[in-house]
Formats: sequence, structure tokens, C-alpha cells
Amino acid sequence: MKLKKQEFKKRRQELMAMMGSNSIAFLPTAPVANRNRDVDHIYRQDSDFYYITGFSEPEALVVLIPGREQAEYILFCREKDDNKELWHGRRTGLEGACEEFGADDSFPITDIDEIIPGLMENRDQVYYPMGCNAEFDIKLLEWLNQLRGNVRKGGRPPTEFISLDHVLHEMRLIKKSWEIKLMQMAADISVEAHIRAMKAVRPKMKEFQLEAEYLHEFITQGARSTAYPSIVGGGKNACVLHYIDNNESLKSGDLVLVDAGAEYQNYAADITRTFPVNGRFTTNQKLLYQIVLDAQNAAIEAIKPGIHWDDPHNIAVDIITEGLINLKILKGSKKKLIKDGAYKAFFMHKTGHWLGLDVHDVGDYKVEDEWRQLEMGMVLTVEPGLYFSHHSKVANKWKNIGIRIEDDVLVTADGHHVLTQALPKTIEEIEYLMNS
Repeated sequence: MKLKKQEFKKRRQELMAMMGSNSIAFLPTAPVANRNRDVDHIYRQDSDFYYITGFSEPEALVVLIPGREQAEYILFCREKDDNKELWHGRRTGLEGACEEFGADDSFPITDIDEIIPGLMENRDQVYYPMGCNAEFDIKLLEWLNQLRGNVRKGGRPPTEFISLDHVLHEMRLIKKSWEIKLMQMAADISVEAHIRAMKAVRPKMKEFQLEAEYLHEFITQGARSTAYPSIVGGGKNACVLHYIDNNESLKSGDLVLVDAGAEYQNYAADITRTFPVNGRFTTNQKLLYQIVLDAQNAAIEAIKPGIHWDDPHNIAVDIITEGLINLKILKGSKKKLIKDGAYKAFFMHKTGHWLGLDVHDVGDYKVEDEWRQLEMGMVLTVEPGLYFSHHSKVANKWKNIGIRIEDDVLVTADGHHVLTQALPKTIEEIEYLMNS
């Protein structure tokens, strides 16, 4: 399943309609990142660039000029080169940029200094991702200064520079049907990987061996990349929020927290499950796990158009605080404990984030200093947690237990749909799966 060329065209047209007349937009690709010496990391396209082009090669530049008769969409890219393609693989080239990716015109990326100043001249506004690419920032200033030097010849440089991020990221925040299908595919692959891992885990297994179960399932099903470095933390390591060492042994009697999601055609899934290494929760683990699960279920249930971004988090905080009071981990009035942020010693992060082309996807969480309202087409994670490190001021029976439960949720016209709903998460479901 791939996004069609027409879908990218619609996105460009929508963006240009918001830019207005006599403007121009630039969007460069992500730079190639060196891994070591002459070896580079596997290339991953800038999400904004991919969003409006579907083009995945490095060393390219998109130029959008609304209303320009000759060409509104120009793609600068690498030319075909038989020798380089022999070593590094196929290049789309200039003809392919038009035929395969819908560009109205295309030029070699090496010609930008000759062509771009002329395209910028006499434009009122320039849209570009300010501060995101230092090399391009310098290049844009060079073109601007070149135009300023030609003022006496009758040319006019642009007078207004606008961040492209603000416009483009609001577009990306609302997912269209094709995007939702791809995100569902990423979610389905990730669900299968989590199920595989729950069945495979054994005491004395290394965390990285459990991680390998996820990677195998991702790649087997066509997701060549993870959406982010996988977290596989057993016992005390589950209390480190961004633990990625994944190099210790899993112990019988401990829980293991796994935060792992596939990236499918650039779209991310993001799932966390916490389960017992030996297949059975202890009594104390069950008590804490149920608090987190109740908080997550209630937060998800609240999601619908019109509620504010922070509402699910507040619901989760209320349930978690009450649960901690019931276990005598917190003492006092629930209202005051919430006001004082007492729960933050054990639940220190927000309950979710936007999800899409980036695992922590773009889009403002507040509008005019107020938490924004949810709208149909938004996708967010819901992931409350409880973490009791060996530093926590709690009874020893709670220490070294970390629990997080995370699902991916689409806001629908009248409520929500959980993209990851096929993955077990109740105590009974998990134990049944692990022991079946």
C-alpha cells in the first residue's frame, strides 16, 4: 500500500492555497548523517519534505510558487549517473522527478545558485523551515544578499520571511484517510511483534534478545525501520523512561517494559506493554498494573472531538493519584495531592503526544495559550505509567517496578478508534497469551 502521486499533489495545492499569491516556498531534504568514517546511516527523508513530495532521496530541494504559469512545483534533485548508481543504487533523476513524483519542472541540485535567485526576485514572501537546516539558512542569506545587490538594476528582493513549519505542521496534524491506512498498517505490524515477544520471553534471556523478536517481526512484515529506538527494560531498567541499553538479563519475578513501534512507509506506530518475564504477575505487580490500566482506559474513553488535549491526562492523574492513596503510597487529600503534584514522583510525564510521520509528531498542543481541542483526524498516544526506582521513597515491595501501557488512538467524528486495540493488555489476557 503506497500513497498515490495524486495525494501528494493535493497536499501541495492545499499548502500553496494557504501561502497566497506572489510568494515562494523552499523545503530542503534532510542531510545525510555520517555513522563512522566513510559509512553513513541509512537515509531517512525529512518528514515535511516527504509529506508534500513522497520523494525519499537526499540532496534535493522543493520550490513551490503558487500561480506561476511555467511551473508551480519545481524539484531540484540529483541527476542520473550510471557509475554512482552502480555503487549506491538507482537515482530518480530529472525526468523521473516529473514523471514519478509530479514535478512541473526539475533541475540539477547543483544548479540552485544559478536558478533560485531569479525565482525569488520580486516575490513578497518567502516560506521556509527557519533554523532547521543551518547549511540551507546560509544559502538562503547568500541568495537574498545577491538580490539586494541588484536593486539598482530594478530587481526587488523579498521583504517578508515566514516559517513554513507553522503552516505545514497544522496540515500534518489532521490525518487523511490514506495516512490513517498506513498508520493502521504500522500499528498492526507492531501489534504482531508485541504478541510474538510476549510468547518468546523467558527468564535469563537478554533484553537485546527480546528486542530481536520485535525487529524480526517488523522487517518480516515490510517495516524496515523502527519508529524510534526500542526500549526493552527488565526490572529496575523499566524505571528509566528512555532506557535503550537493552543489555541486561531478564529475571524471573520481574516485569519487563517494552516500548517498541514499527515505521511503515515513513508512518510511525508507538506501543508500550509491560508483562511478567515468567508469565505470571505477582500480587503487588497486579495492584500497580491495574491502576495504570484503569487510568489508561478512562483516558482513552474520554477522547472525542471537542475535548481539550489535556483532559485525558487530567483523568489519568486523578485515577493514578487515587490508586496510590488506596495503596498508602500517597497520603492526604486527593485534591491537594494533585494540586501539589505529588504523583509526579511516580508518574512524571504527560499521558500522550501526537503521532504520525514522526513518533513525536508535529502540531501545537496549545492555541493562544489554551490547550487545543481535539478534532477528527488527529492521532495521539495514551500512555500513563508508574515508576518506582530504587531511589523512590516507598516500601521495598514496590521498588524496581516500572509500568507503562500505551496505545495509538485516532479521533473520529463521534469518538475515537484505537489503532492498536488488537494487542492484549489486561492482566488476564496477558497471562493467557504468555502461557497458552
